[in-house]
Amino acid sequence: MKRSWQLQEAKARLSEVVKTAAKEGPQKITVRGETAAVLISSKDFEKLTQSKPDFVAFVRHSPLAGVDLKLTRDPSPDRPLEL
Repeated sequence: MKRSWQLQEAKARLSEVVKTAAKEGPQKITVRGETAAVLISSKDFEKLTQSKPDFVAFVRHSPLAGVDLKLTRDPSPDRPLEL
């Protein structure tokens, strides 16, 4: 967070708070010293709320898709454990 604003100050200077969020990033708004809200730019909001591909689509479009990995698993039922 770049800056923290008390609610009264944020209300009085809303235009500045909005412009600062757009230029510098999220702005905290506090009530009695506790963070009550965070104002973010529309661009940041879009990034947070855009739909994301499901896991299968993510893996299929991975740059590593199709890479032949030689993975082996220890077939024994237990493994030594160091404490």
